[in-house]
Amino acid sequence: MNRKIAPAIVDAIDFKLHLKPYDHYTLDNGVSVYSINTGSQDVVQLEIVFFAGSRFETQNGIAAACNFLLKNGTNKKTAFEISEVFDYYGAYCNRSCYSETAVLSLHTLSKHIDHVLPVMTEMLSDSIFPQSELDTYKQNSKQRLSVNLQKAEFVATRLIDSYVFGKEHPYGKYSSIEDIDALQLDAIKLFYEQYYKNGTAIVFVAGKLPADMDKKLNAAFGKLSLSAANTNSTSLIETTPSSQKQFRIQNDAQAVQGAIRLASAFPGRHHPDFKKIMLLNNIFGGFFGSRLMANIREDKGYTYGIYSYIQNHIQQTSWQISTEAGKDVAEATIEEVYNEMKLLRDTVVEEDELLLVKNYMIGSILGDLDGPFQIIARWKNIVLNNLDEAYFYDSLKAIKETPAEEIQSLAKKYLQPENFYELIVY
Repeated sequence: MNRKIAPAIVDAIDFKLHLKPYDHYTLDNGVSVYSINTGSQDVVQLEIVFFAGSRFETQNGIAAACNFLLKNGTNKKTAFEISEVFDYYGAYCNRSCYSETAVLSLHTLSKHIDHVLPVMTEMLSDSIFPQSELDTYKQNSKQRLSVNLQKAEFVATRLIDSYVFGKEHPYGKYSSIEDIDALQLDAIKLFYEQYYKNGTAIVFVAGKLPADMDKKLNAAFGKLSLSAANTNSTSLIETTPSSQKQFRIQNDAQAVQGAIRLASAFPGRHHPDFKKIMLLNNIFGGFFGSRLMANIREDKGYTYGIYSYIQNHIQQTSWQISTEAGKDVAEATIEEVYNEMKLLRDTVVEEDELLLVKNYMIGSILGDLDGPFQIIARWKNIVLNNLDEAYFYDSLKAIKETPAEEIQSLAKKYLQPENFYELIVY
């Protein structure tokens, strides 16, 4: 090697990316397991995904409360004792609740998996939801919500989804102090029985796995009353979007800036335009070198940062623009967003800019495939959205091969100001 000669530069779009395939098997109860066994570190990540999100609740806040309280007491262990077990073995057990799904996750050293899996089994089969833990949860939730409601960006994020999807839609509804106060133990226990103890689930596991990981998972979860989840069986909930398009809300009379949100309903991942739209979105406002950032941050100085993104849900989706700007320039910021939309509709993107964005996107995907946890996250997204391996490679093809003229055509179709809801919360 002659170190006086620099190596040739290869564009990221010329990389041949490969998504490592998963191993698939089922537990005795029929629950599917998707497994990635790779990596140099003796660590394991386990995620049990339940179809137990907010869309299945009959009262606001039940799904989130049930999910959180899974870790807060069984017939054999108190909340403190459960946490103590995970801490002793250096493991981390977390839970998360979303619109359609809820997750119980575990990160642990491979050698300690036998010590912590039984605790997760106990949480899923024998949680008792002590009244004292619910009282603490309600108190903490109300305090946190009270603080957040003083923040314009928090209020704006809640409201914009309700405008796009409707206040009663799972993607648009949000909890109030009154909803938290109304939470009752009986309703939470009923939700637990239906959607966790006897619910549907999918397991995702990745890392440097023990040779008999399948047997360990089957011993821990294969005898539970769970059943296999059908990712194609959830019925579509009709949206009821707001008829009004523009909103200006005073949240804090002393505010010096406004939280700005623009959003439009948008086809989901199964729509043929979706893969190419990701390219248009990045040009528009999807990364730090985007047009919105160059104009509104660097040129105008209205904001520290502005981004556009596709807010992906399993069913419906929305295209959103999000930023915070001074009160005196908030309206001007929205005008500049629309100006950038117009430029994308009226002019073809130059090849240098298009190549830059394509390289950025392929490079980002390359980073997302660095390690077992990132790989299983990619697969989880594919599985839960009822897609297959072809979706990954078709997405790469769309990034690499979509021409500038097609980008302009998509901008004319989707980047129309009349399609977007406008919101400023001061």
